[in-house]
Amino acid sequence: MRPKMLLLSAALMMATSASIAANNDALVYQEPSQEIKELVDVKLAPYTLIDDKRENMLLIYRDSYKSIADLSIKEMRLAGLRINPVTNIGSRVTYFNEVKIQPVGKSKIKTVSGLPNNPRLTNFSWSPNQKYMAMTHTTETGVELWVVDIKKAKARRLTDATLNANMGNPIDWLQDSSGFIVKMLPENRKPLINTEQAVPVGPTISVSDGKKAQNRTYQDLLKNKNDEFNFEQLASSSLKRVTLRGKVTDWAEPGMYGSITFSPDGNYVLVAEYDRPFSYLVPYDRFPMTSTVYTKRGKIVTDIEKVPLIEDLPKGFMATREGKRSIQWRDDKPATLTFVEALDGGDPAKEVAFRDKVSQLPAPFDGKPSLLIKTQNRYADIIWGDDNNAIAVDYWWNTRNTKEYLFNPSDTSQKPITIVDRNYQDRYSDPGNIVTKRNQYGRSVMDIDNGQVYLLGDGYSKDGQFPFLDKFDLKSQKSERLYRSEYTDRIEDLRDFDVDTKQLLVRIESSSDYPNYYFRKLGKDKLQQLTDFENPFKSIQDVQKEVITYKRDDGLDLTGTLYLPTDYQEGKKYPMILWAYPREYKDKSSAGQNTQNPNEFTYPFWGSPIYWVKKGYVVLDDAAFPIVGEGDEEPNDTFRTQLVANAKAAIDAVDKRGLIDRNRVAVGGHSYGAFMVANLLSHSDLFAAGIARSGAYNRTLTPFGFQSEERSYWEAPEVYYTMSPFMHADKMKTPLLIVHGDSDNNSGTYPMQSERYFNALKGLGATARLVMLPKESHGYRAKESIMHLLWEQDQWLEKYVKNKPAK
Repeated sequence: MRPKMLLLSAALMMATSASIAANNDALVYQEPSQEIKELVDVKLAPYTLIDDKRENMLLIYRDSYKSIADLSIKEMRLAGLRINPVTNIGSRVTYFNEVKIQPVGKSKIKTVSGLPNNPRLTNFSWSPNQKYMAMTHTTETGVELWVVDIKKAKARRLTDATLNANMGNPIDWLQDSSGFIVKMLPENRKPLINTEQAVPVGPTISVSDGKKAQNRTYQDLLKNKNDEFNFEQLASSSLKRVTLRGKVTDWAEPGMYGSITFSPDGNYVLVAEYDRPFSYLVPYDRFPMTSTVYTKRGKIVTDIEKVPLIEDLPKGFMATREGKRSIQWRDDKPATLTFVEALDGGDPAKEVAFRDKVSQLPAPFDGKPSLLIKTQNRYADIIWGDDNNAIAVDYWWNTRNTKEYLFNPSDTSQKPITIVDRNYQDRYSDPGNIVTKRNQYGRSVMDIDNGQVYLLGDGYSKDGQFPFLDKFDLKSQKSERLYRSEYTDRIEDLRDFDVDTKQLLVRIESSSDYPNYYFRKLGKDKLQQLTDFENPFKSIQDVQKEVITYKRDDGLDLTGTLYLPTDYQEGKKYPMILWAYPREYKDKSSAGQNTQNPNEFTYPFWGSPIYWVKKGYVVLDDAAFPIVGEGDEEPNDTFRTQLVANAKAAIDAVDKRGLIDRNRVAVGGHSYGAFMVANLLSHSDLFAAGIARSGAYNRTLTPFGFQSEERSYWEAPEVYYTMSPFMHADKMKTPLLIVHGDSDNNSGTYPMQSERYFNALKGLGATARLVMLPKESHGYRAKESIMHLLWEQDQWLEKYVKNKPAK
């Protein structure tokens, strides 16, 4: 048996700063060539928020990227949160800076007046009557509450900069739309501790009491007592009632409040409050938490559940805690709580007939809960309808199975009917999503029309994608297709259906036409256009693009989206970039399905390889890289073999078309895709160079599972060893560009992963370059970072791929 971990020399394990500095020949941010740059610096179309009555559209605009100055503002990383302690809102929040209103079906667009100068808006929330849109504005000193009167297209400020948005959206509408319950900074908040300057008063101690606590490798956790103190100060809020006129009154005493949700009738409020003891092993959402029901006036009614600190859970992705969880209001009743409890003790290893049960407890919440339904798999959701109809959904990761149960919530003596029982990775059999409507309480429930409901589906099939609208009879459980999109040159995404008017809300796009919204009346061909957003990437709107299909050596069907260079000439052979991300499956049938559409709008976002069609490259994007493990075999048991087979099949398929010089092919990927790249370069000779961004390369640093691997290192040491590129750094013979944000917060992808891997490669004489992007997280946000990233990638590809010397 191979050793569990390589023993590296001290030279390989030393700090990387010196080697990085010696190779850092770009001391300032660089910009890519003009061909690429003109696709980056564009004005984006707005996000569209349409009210349920389809009367008004709110158009909200933002800049494409933040600046590096934005990311350099002081940030505190505590218990899984990243907080700006000055403004009291998440330090990585996306802000919008312009708001417009367009009446549905009208061309006139009104700019909302009254907004602050240089607005930084987020936390948009419709009022229950949808006459107003609430939002927050972040000033230099804090967060304010603002509201837009939709009819008047006018915004006004309701509070000073005293909101506390550190734990998420701080505003919750009252059910009558007269105001809000708002999280505000407590008056008695204590000054924060400067942890960089504070003198320690003792060591930090963690204790294991013999219970297994097999947690993932979370980042941004609390580390010491000073962190605990700062987290409590930043997480604590006073709950206030704020009227639409800006009157502020007390509602509840200070606490570390999480979610706040009103009952459908508005008479009660379910409040989640976190408490000590804190943990250095898990983020805040696993700290002790109490769910309490209040009256709408702020008087405590009763505690529903007290959850202890959750550091230890049974092994497995389907493990859960004991006690009440998923505590929610029933959408079709005035004030009835529902909650879920595990019937297997939360342990997926136990063999039981039913995994979970769902119960309900109506107001005044002093009776005995009554059973609604038991689920065979782990509970996922309930879609409420009326007194006699509801649909429960469950799933089980290990088998990729999901079930949907039609049941009568008023008569639990009736046995639930299983109406869906399928592999949720099987996209061809997806029945679609049930159409909902707003009921008298403003909640979304199934739109039941004479005992029938409607479903909107993506419509993936072996022949292509054809979205559909079905009618489903709740009594007979039979379906009838009412509409099937027949476009072959564009995508018609069915977003909603109005049962009364028989009108679909659709979004249509093509590879060159930016997505826009339309109304489609059933039985009529004519569309009513609602928006008219232009393509901001016109220089590549005519790029040749298609989804190609090909087979792996074992006969598995694969796909990829192929782009030809903008200067394509028939007969000429080009360099190629292959971009991919591995995905695990438990059956070959699902793994071989085609869910790509060549009519999808060509959108060169910051992480895309599509830019290089303008630099003379063929691009195979989103190449299928399935990793299949059927029956008792786990996908990762043959991970490397399948990776190489996927890559070879992709290159062979494009090469057979006479498009590429297969000696000039690069491979790239982000996150788990970066892990893929390093493995491919170490265990094949298919590529001229690679680009690996924000990856993890040593799986012994994620010993309690990673991605879709739930076995621990001690259960499958050979798998961890075989899959880790770090363990095989001596096999790297291909130039590799490694990029990582030095503030990565993703589980397992510590910046150290790239630093240590690069140091190993350098020590062993491989050709590699490490680029650490300051202030960037797992995805990159600053314009300066994006421009420099594209420059680095372009330089690397030009040197080691396009201009690679012939053999």
